[in-house]
Amino acid sequence: MTDISRRRILGAGSLVLAGTSMISGRVQAAGLPEAPIMDKATMQPPLYPTSGPDYQPVVTLNGWTLPWRMRGDWKEFHLIAEPVVREMSPGMNARLWGYNGQSPGPTIEAVEGDKVRIFVTNRLPEATAVHWHGQTLPNGMDGVAGLTQPGIPPGKTFVYEFILRRSGTFMYHPHSDEMVQMAMGMMGFFVVHPRDPAERPVDRDFVWLLNAYDIEAGSYVPKVNTMLDMNMWCFNSRVWPGIDPMVARQGDKVRMRFGNLTMTNHPIHVHGVDFKVTGTDGGWINENYQLPEVSVDVAVGQMRAIEFNADNPGDWAIHCHKSHHTMNAMGHSVRTYIGVNLKSTAKQIQKIAPGYMPMGSTGGGMMSEMEMPLPENTLPMMTGAGPFGSVEMGGMFTVLKVRPGLAAGDYRDPGWYRHPEGTLAYEWTGEPMPEPARAPDTPKGRRARQTDLRVVDPRTRRTASNSGGHEH
Repeated sequence: MTDISRRRILGAGSLVLAGTSMISGRVQAAGLPEAPIMDKATMQPPLYPTSGPDYQPVVTLNGWTLPWRMRGDWKEFHLIAEPVVREMSPGMNARLWGYNGQSPGPTIEAVEGDKVRIFVTNRLPEATAVHWHGQTLPNGMDGVAGLTQPGIPPGKTFVYEFILRRSGTFMYHPHSDEMVQMAMGMMGFFVVHPRDPAERPVDRDFVWLLNAYDIEAGSYVPKVNTMLDMNMWCFNSRVWPGIDPMVARQGDKVRMRFGNLTMTNHPIHVHGVDFKVTGTDGGWINENYQLPEVSVDVAVGQMRAIEFNADNPGDWAIHCHKSHHTMNAMGHSVRTYIGVNLKSTAKQIQKIAPGYMPMGSTGGGMMSEMEMPLPENTLPMMTGAGPFGSVEMGGMFTVLKVRPGLAAGDYRDPGWYRHPEGTLAYEWTGEPMPEPARAPDTPKGRRARQTDLRVVDPRTRRTASNSGGHEH
């Protein structure tokens, strides 16, 4: 993988010496495996297996898969917990904590029955631990600091060893100062493939995590004490339009796996297909109990796997169906002015704030077309150029691009879909539409403007008590 730079851990003698007391004697002689570092924010090609059982590798949305080495019958990986800089979308970077240069960390892929040995080196300023969410393993390998192991001190390396008992969809994240470390972006995907390649085969397998941050305009570090009032809702610490498309060949069987490490649930909706929910982090779902869906809700700490046939060509939206979660950098305290005539108000404000532009009286769509100066290191609330103008989205939104004739394993962006003649919505240019029937006394045409709302100062608003109304 050309975009991975390899860091020779053996050359960092002080690190190895500091960590050897934490490494079991049977692996000391072999030394630490290399720790690849990723410096690209784009989706990397799948990492195909070169030995052992064959499988269709996953593709991580705006991410990558962690290479490994074989040492006897152990598959060895090396994670480095460290501060990272993550580009959330062009024009905005976040200073997070993650693994191996990125947040989320690299996806770990292995096979049911594999013996895995995972080295974790801590380069954070505080202790950490790694919990292998959903895995069945010895208690001492579960990764809960203070309960099942000591925390990994800064500068030290711990080793986790366990056998992968079942295939499925899992993740990893800290269980040490969890509120801070997860709010700072520490998490990663863990996929275990069936040992039998004929079991649950698909042509394309996409994975990503749902996470969220509260990063004020002009700042870089998340506010870790925020519980729900986030302003950056992410797929893999990326927001639209910085989230890569998922590309599939028409006729492919596609699997998507996603896990939720935010503080609220997310109904994930896929346009253009009807899918079945085939798995959770608890295991695969028997075919007799798989529900047909077009949206699936993912609660906090849960994972879901869905599968469908990509039979319908086009550019199909994929997004959380909570509308505030498809926005960037929202000002949650901004008042609603829909229907309010702001012309006179704007003139007064412009006297003290030259250049002020009133917005929101006709809805929010106009904001996506404006090119206004932004504070440093933030993003427009609604953005993303599509083939017909602004997509008016942000946050947890991307596109499934289904095309005929793609080669197997070709994940390159094919560009925007070209609609066959007669399949695109168009403007009516025929006879004018008749005036619809209205209730008596409903304003029409120009008279409708008389219904514009006025800005009312709540301090002078008449209350029920001084207007002759009922008191409660």
